[in-house]
Amino acid sequence: MAVLHRTLRLTPLNPLHKPSKPTSKGLSLSLSHQHRRRTYATTKQAPPPSPPKHRQVTTFNDDGHIRWSALSLREKSARTTQQSFNFLVIIAGVLLTGAVAQLLYKEVFSPDSKTSHFNRTVTRMKNDERCVDVLAGGDANKIKAYGEPSWNRWSKNRAIAGKTTKDKAGVSHFRMHFHVEGPKGKGVVQLHMVEREGRWEYVLLALDVPGHQRIYLEDAEQGKIDQRKDGKMFGVKWW
Repeated sequence: MAVLHRTLRLTPLNPLHKPSKPTSKGLSLSLSHQHRRRTYATTKQAPPPSPPKHRQVTTFNDDGHIRWSALSLREKSARTTQQSFNFLVIIAGVLLTGAVAQLLYKEVFSPDSKTSHFNRTVTRMKNDERCVDVLAGGDANKIKAYGEPSWNRWSKNRAIAGKTTKDKAGVSHFRMHFHVEGPKGKGVVQLHMVEREGRWEYVLLALDVPGHQRIYLEDAEQGKIDQRKDGKMFGVKWW
């Protein structure tokens, strides 16, 4: 029986050969690769962060701090409703402000307003010596003019009774009366004006003081009567 022998060949070791050591560069690359693998594994396994929660936005509590993209469909509808309502409120405020400004100009600052007619008439009366003598004894600064009297003796500045009307011919008539008072007496001023060709003309301006004869500052009817007595009609003297 033959016996097989395996001959092992041993390579003799070189006493001068030293095993190689890993370089620092290779070690760094290896560590970096391992770190990336660990980071990737951690990132892959971690669940995505959930978006921050906010209180539910409604039509009444929305302050606009939450972004539009973060709102739900219902919350977007609530914000749209609120903004539409705010826009309508702003438009209504602008229209109301314009209406008030127009009314204020028409009633106070316009040359044809009731206040302007009142101020001009008071100035006209204070410049008349007859009115000043009857009411204040010659001192126009002591004359007071006011609207309708009131039971409250501390407040005499009431609404002035005046209105503008149109006759059948389309002519505008302005009538107004107010009260005047001085150290010597009290009275009522009567005013009637007519608008012709864009200008207001006096028809009647008179002061009535109890116990005294009416004082006329303007009287168009009396002027017409005087012209008839002088033989004038339509500006032409007929006799």
